[in-house]
Amino acid sequence: MYDLAPHLDAEVEPGTNLLLTGPPLTGKRKLALDILADGTTGGDGSIIVTTKDSAERVLKDYKKRVDYEGKPVAVVDCVTRQQGVGDVRDDDRIKYTSSPVDMTGIGIKLSEFLQAFYRDRGIERNRIMVHSLSTLLMYADLQTVFRFLHVFTGRIQSVEGLGLFCIDSTAHDDQTMNTLKQLFDGIVTLSEDGDVSVRLAE
Repeated sequence: MYDLAPHLDAEVEPGTNLLLTGPPLTGKRKLALDILADGTTGGDGSIIVTTKDSAERVLKDYKKRVDYEGKPVAVVDCVTRQQGVGDVRDDDRIKYTSSPVDMTGIGIKLSEFLQAFYRDRGIERNRIMVHSLSTLLMYADLQTVFRFLHVFTGRIQSVEGLGLFCIDSTAHDDQTMNTLKQLFDGIVTLSEDGDVSVRLAE
């Protein structure tokens, strides 16, 4: 089981994908990072796919939560190259895609990290976070994002990982939200007054 502590009194089965949804500034990214950091402390692998912040910024935030030196923590950065920083190179900690539009690249880089952790290093428990699906939906249509997520969530399921996907609920219509929700095993809803609710699929 994956423990969603310390904030949520909930445990989920391996292979679970959760959608973290709520208006802007309700702490979706913070909660997802905290759940990953909790895993890092316990020896789980952590992979962060960022479509909003650079890997540098993400790792800086992460270091405030947990000292990850020598631990299986990795970032797929979809931002830095798009901003014109062309000379960045992939390494054991960070892999870059050309932009958030490059969903094939995102999928490949995630698979490379999962292989490095799961197969090569024998880390059986891996937590994966994507921040944010709203960025992907700015660049691509719903059908494209849905297909991408269908493969992505399936990959997490196949390695019995824990997937955390953040989305800004106010940026998308009900049809978009309802379509995407079908792909997830549970919904974590964050509200402006600080409440967090977890609803797992039957």
